[in-house]
This record gives sequence, structure tokens and C-alpha cells, in this order.
Amino acid sequence: MTEILTESPADAIGDLMVDASGGILVENPLAVTDLDGFADSYTSATSASAAKPGFLDRARTIAPASYNRWLIPPAALAVHLSIGQVYAFSVFKPYLETRFNVAHTAIGWIFSIAIMMLGLSAAFAGTWVERVGPRKAMALSTVLWVSGFAVGSLGIATGQLWLLYLGYGVIGGMGLGVGYVSPVSTLIKWFPDRPGMATGLAIMGFGGGAAVAAPLTTHLLARFNPALSALTAESSAADITATVVPTFLTLGAIYLVVMVLGLICIRIPAKGWRPDGWVPPVTQANSLISDNNVSARNAIRTPQFWLLWVIMFVNITAGISIVENATLMIGNFFPAMVAVAAGYVGLNSLFNMGGRFGWSSLSDRIGRKTVYVLYLGVGALAFVLMSLVGGSAVWMFILLSALILSFYGGGFATLPAYIRDLFGGYQVSAIHGRVLTAWSAAGIAGPLITNALVDRREAAGIEGVALYTVSLRVMAVLLLIGFVANLLIKPVAAKWHEREALADAAGVGAGSVTMTTGSAGAGGARGFGLPSWVPVLLWTLVGGGMAYGLWMTALKAISLFR
Repeated sequence: MTEILTESPADAIGDLMVDASGGILVENPLAVTDLDGFADSYTSATSASAAKPGFLDRARTIAPASYNRWLIPPAALAVHLSIGQVYAFSVFKPYLETRFNVAHTAIGWIFSIAIMMLGLSAAFAGTWVERVGPRKAMALSTVLWVSGFAVGSLGIATGQLWLLYLGYGVIGGMGLGVGYVSPVSTLIKWFPDRPGMATGLAIMGFGGGAAVAAPLTTHLLARFNPALSALTAESSAADITATVVPTFLTLGAIYLVVMVLGLICIRIPAKGWRPDGWVPPVTQANSLISDNNVSARNAIRTPQFWLLWVIMFVNITAGISIVENATLMIGNFFPAMVAVAAGYVGLNSLFNMGGRFGWSSLSDRIGRKTVYVLYLGVGALAFVLMSLVGGSAVWMFILLSALILSFYGGGFATLPAYIRDLFGGYQVSAIHGRVLTAWSAAGIAGPLITNALVDRREAAGIEGVALYTVSLRVMAVLLLIGFVANLLIKPVAAKWHEREALADAAGVGAGSVTMTTGSAGAGGARGFGLPSWVPVLLWTLVGGGMAYGLWMTALKAISLFR
């Protein structure tokens, strides 16, 4: 039924957040439109009844009062583990360079375009995700990501590189962005007592995607063409096509199943829900953790937003320079390691994943600003050391890579909680998406800087470790710029805060990131039951996939030290 709301504007907006897709007529629309991002969150319905919400609508994802919040992480991990395959793209890179007969930079653009589209689509999708809920966003991400593999495989089959740019880069990249932001705000709502851990838990999957994808891709390549187990100068374009195309399509099919199960299981908490026994903390004066809320529209007008943007740009640029070149890089540092490069990629993924959960969880204790001092300051030192002594021993190279990639992942995972601290919980996804435009820029800058410098030095006859000396030191300088930017971050000025009544109406006042009014079970009747075997199956797939990745990575990693 269509509701005619006669409560105060604050109460109306509180109901609107739950029923945004159910057709709501608000008696005082001018009051409601004071909230940025909610102007189009209601419809001026005039009919006596409204259509039943569809399966993907927000109203169908409201959890009953007794819903166990630990059923949410596997739904988030299902999406992030799937789209995290992008970090294993370097496994395909030597095959694609041979298939299209191009240099490093041309194939590097595929990854760069995907990351650029990730940032741009996340920026546009953030506010939309807040409005329509995570399930619809995850469904769109699934369609785009899987379509990217299909179109990309067509480009490989026909020898049209532009189709690979379009498919995996543009279409798949949009799937990355929508999928990346879709579960983050939801997890913060379920875990207001541990926001760093919650975002680390979600984003950990994105970093760990390569731990699963790298060995799986290697296995599929060998299965479809055992003769192509090791790429050689004699490998033909036809052999590579017959191997890489079915591998692309198989990966797409696997991710389709896993992501669909994730969107089936996702839920949002009902109004008024809070963890048992949790009381929002009282913040101290001048603390970076604010009780106040800032809209996405106003956030981009603050210096804090742009300082965060700079921090993320340099941290991502530096990390991606390692991620995108992992396979080729270890081959140049240690030529004997080429055959086990997939193990190095997977090992990087493990530290990327571990850093996302470990460092972001630590930030709940030592503070977001302090942990970014580690990411940027110690990270800069690690890049300098890699340029100086990284080629002296395999263990040294891997240790420095592991530290860099853990900081890289930790920067991503801690960002939503940092945003929550500075700008409140009002529009975390929307602000998060806008900051991630730094990822778009870094996705181009990181690989472009490294590949261009490597290509130039390679053309000059330089080889081995010396190929990367300059680019590694450039990354160290960038991280020092981010280090200074982090030191400059202060609490957001009061002039940017939303009015308290409007912020409370959004359910995020007084330090809470969930609805603050109404019964905890208000959404239960519309939450729609979930067969118990579905989350069990999803936990099995997610847990099994991660266990497979850990095991295969461990086996490959052992060979790195032999």
C-alpha cells in the first residue's frame, strides 16, 4: 500500500530510507529535499496501492530482527572475491602480449582502463547504492563483470585488441566499481561497533581475489592446452587463443554463480537495530571521529576530502605499479622464477588481503590517521629499499613486496572507516565512491609511469633489476607526498555539518550508522525468509575458494625459496 506520511519531516525521511522503492507520498517534500542524495528517493504516488517490491528492491532485503549479522560477510566476500580477479590479470599479460604482438604498455592499458572505470563508476554508483540497496547494485555488478569476460574473449578470439579494452576494461571495469561499493556501507551498518574490521572484512575479498584467480587461471590454461604450460617464443597466436578464450569464459561462468548467490544472501538491518549491548561512544573535542554528518555534496568542498583523495591517489599509484607488473617484475629481478610467477602473484594477493583485514582492524584501536602514517611513511622506505637491495635475494624481494602490498590493501580497507570518522555515517557510500575517483587516476598513472619507464630503459639496452630502479624511487616520492597530506588532516569545520534533525532522520546521528527509530523487527515481515542451505552453500564456496587459494599459493610460494 502507498503510505501517506503525516509525521514530522525527520520521521518521514526515516521511513523513506526503508521504503524508498515502495512508492511513497511525502506530505512535506520541501523538507525532505533538504537532504542531498534523497531528493529522488521517493515518488509522488497517487494511486491507492503500489506494486509489490521486486526481488532486487531494497524493501526485499530488510532483515528480520533475529537475523545473524555474521551471515552478511560471505555475501560481501562473494562479490569482492569475484571482482578481485582483476589483481590476477598480470597472469594473462605475457599471453596477450604475444597474441596481439604488442609491448607491455599496450596490454597494461587493459588493466588501467578497468581501474579507471572502477573509480568513475563507484563515484556515480555511491549515492544510487544508498538509495536502492545493495542487492540491486550487486546484480548490476554481476551483469557487467560477466559481460566483460564475454566481450573480452571475443576480442581475443578475433584479434581485436579494442574489444578487450571495451569488454574487460570498460564494461568489466564498471562492474568492478558498482560491485566494490555495493556491500561496504551495508557492512558498516551491521558492524557500527567495529567499522574498521567491517570494511576490512568486505574489502579483504577484493584483495584476496587474486589468491584464488591466479592458481585457478594457471590450472585452466594448462587444462585447455597442456602444451602451452610455459609460454615460449614459438607459441602461436592460434594456440594462445584456443587456451585463453575458454579460460576467460570459464572464469566468467564461475563468477556468475558465486555473485548471484551473494546477492541472494545480502540483507540490510531493520530500523533501530544495534548490536546487543553496544552504546555509541561519546567523542572527545577535536577528535577526528565526529558525531556530526556531512553530505556528499558538501564533503567535496572540504579540504579533508581532497587530502584523502591525494592520499589514496599516491597509495594506489604505488601499489598498482607492483600489482600490474608482478609477473614480469619477478622475472626481471630473478629470471629463474618465471615458471613460478603465478605463485608470486598469489602471494602478493595474500598480503594484499591480509593487510586489508589486519591493518584496518588495527585502525579501530590506534586510529585511522596513525595507521596511514605507517602505510605512507614505512611504505616509502620499502620502495627505496626494493630499488637498492630488492635484487639481492628472493626472500628480500618478497618481504618488501609483501609489506608494500599489505599497506596498499590496508589503505583501501581503512578508507570507508576514515570517511565515517570525518564525515559521519550519513552518506558513506556516496563519499567513498567520490574519493575512489583517485583510483581511476591512479589506475592510469601507476602502470603508465612504470611501463613507460621500463619500456624506455629496455629500449636503451638496460635489463634485470635496473629496469625498475627509477620507477620504484618515483613511487617512494609519491608516498612521501601522501604522508604530508595525511598529517594535514583535521576535523571537518562545523559549517559543513548537516542539521541534526535531518541527520537523525537518516538514522546516523549520535555516532550510529543504523536507523535510530522504530522497532528492530519492523522489516522482518518484509524481509522474506532465506533457506538455511543458501548461506551455508555460500560460506562453503567462499571459504572453499579462499582455502584453495591459500593452499595453492602456499605450494607455489614454497618453490620461490628453493
